[in-house]
Amino acid sequence: MSNFINKDFVINFFIILAIFGLDRFTKVYVISQNEKNLSSELFVSKYLNINLIYNEGIAFGLLSFDQSHMYNFLTILIAAVILIIFFMTLKTDGFKKYSLLIVFGGALGNLYDRIFFKAVPDFIDFHIGNFHWFIFNVSDIFISLGVLFLIIFEIIDNKKKIDEKNI
Repeated sequence: MSNFINKDFVINFFIILAIFGLDRFTKVYVISQNEKNLSSELFVSKYLNINLIYNEGIAFGLLSFDQSHMYNFLTILIAAVILIIFFMTLKTDGFKKYSLLIVFGGALGNLYDRIFFKAVPDFIDFHIGNFHWFIFNVSDIFISLGVLFLIIFEIIDNKKKIDEKNI
């Protein structure tokens, strides 16, 4: 057992727990403020609104379904992808591992909501004038950052491989 719980395990677990905890805290706070104010519009400014909505789809509200069997299928599919990401983190190291851990932590936050609340609370609404980006939450930020880091890692890694072939 002591071989399993080492420094890397503690760091990895802390990353996942910190992302999940920050996501839970922000969602619980926004939901509680929504209940106090009796309004989903909690903050309005020139470029940022805090506006609570419940997303039954996947990232940024895509693939929202009214039918519960489609929602359940989508939730199972998302859980399977999260499980694959978990196993990928076990087989990687370095920058790629931390990128996967960031995606994993964010994905767990949204999966938790899908299972226990049948929807994911989204509330961050960036906009310029009447152009609004999709409303998202803290988990979505970490998922997006992790995917962006993975893309950057792949580009750098592929460039290294091309450079090594040309030497």
